[in-house]
Amino acid sequence: MTLDAVQLAVAVSWVATAIGIGLWLWSWVGEKDAIRKLRFLDCGVVLMFASILLRIVAQDRPMSVWDWAMVFLGPLFIAAALWRLARTAGPRPGGR
Repeated sequence: MTLDAVQLAVAVSWVATAIGIGLWLWSWVGEKDAIRKLRFLDCGVVLMFASILLRIVAQDRPMSVWDWAMVFLGPLFIAAALWRLARTAGPRPGGR
């Protein structure tokens, strides 16, 4: 059995989804600092939505209503999370 590019991309997207869910969960249960919590949440959102969009592009069946909704809403969530990551990237006054 050989692994082609599409199968590899889908497998990597599932790994990215698992990492994104892990970051999202860590932001809720493990992190106490508010800014770091927000950054973990945003990183998880970017990974999850990007991997879902990759699986939609790689599928070999016609797109459903759910797929179309994700195609239009996913980039909005990714852009919002990246914007917040950029806003919280600078040094904090008196912080670590």
